[in-house]
Amino acid sequence: MAQLPKLPKELFRTHRTAWRERAAARILYLEQQADREKCRAVEDRAEQCQREKTLEGIARQLEEAGNAISARRRLFSGAAALERTWANVRATDVMLLRLCSEEDLPGRSADVLSHVEHHLRPADPLRVKVEAVTERMGAKGPLPGDRELLVLALGASYNALDAEYSRVRSLSLILRIATFFVLLGAGGLAAWGWYCPDSLNMCFLPEGKKFAACPSGEVLLNPKSVPSDYAQRVDVLVIEAAGLAGAALTVIASLRRIQGTSTPYMLPLSAALLKFPTGALTAFIGVLLIRGAFIPGLSDLDSSPQIMAWAVIFGASQHLVTRFVDARARETLSDVGRPPPDPEPDGSKTPRP
Repeated sequence: MAQLPKLPKELFRTHRTAWRERAAARILYLEQQADREKCRAVEDRAEQCQREKTLEGIARQLEEAGNAISARRRLFSGAAALERTWANVRATDVMLLRLCSEEDLPGRSADVLSHVEHHLRPADPLRVKVEAVTERMGAKGPLPGDRELLVLALGASYNALDAEYSRVRSLSLILRIATFFVLLGAGGLAAWGWYCPDSLNMCFLPEGKKFAACPSGEVLLNPKSVPSDYAQRVDVLVIEAAGLAGAALTVIASLRRIQGTSTPYMLPLSAALLKFPTGALTAFIGVLLIRGAFIPGLSDLDSSPQIMAWAVIFGASQHLVTRFVDARARETLSDVGRPPPDPEPDGSKTPRP
């Protein structure tokens, strides 16, 4: 009989992340299930040989999963470790289904049906057959071929779940990359304004006033100076900071619509982080449009507080752009655990409920 190698105890110590703790508990459970199957005697030699090979495969899968959660974490390695862990855990679950007894098979069929209903289309042939087999198995018991059908269906449902998680991971990665580039753009503008303040003049010259209104404060007028001479190094940075404050208000307001998710990639957080540099960028662009007299009636702002107030408003207005990202993130999360709709005869898809 194949011996399952025991995973080291230090593997299941504190891992400091929730998904690693949950994965460690799942690995222990599957190891116990494999030990249980190892103790079950089988008279047929060919079947016994197959069971030993399957148990050896289970041991390797659990070892790989354990190595993934216990490996030293490096920057940007979390997603790879997570995928490696759960891929091996799910493969182990499928292999255990091959080994379970005839008495346990009806109970496992209900679990398989639950997975299938969450991840396969209603008209999928595997789902249709599993529904029929589960209903018959509860009354008459399993027949030859039922186990193989359940194994195929469980594997297909796990593949569909992986595809759903892949879409969440992909969108989360896209949002983080977009956040980096928007932040890079906002930081580049702040650096430009710091080193070349006269080329990004954010100051206003209100009529009848003896000072120039700049974002960082008022500056007395000098008859010998040109408008760009009043620009300060921190003007762009101050405007972007006000835009960040406006974006933070919209993030706080949007928290009431955020729901918890079982997906491991923190997609709502990625969508929220994008709002901050976007708010800084929209604040700069908005004040620049006012400075260029692009918005009628707002060409002359009278004071620094007025400039800051408009920067906050423009920073909050980033929601007009990022709300489409929020909607896409919510739609992607809602698709996890919901099978895709069946296609219509004309090739179109039935809309989701």
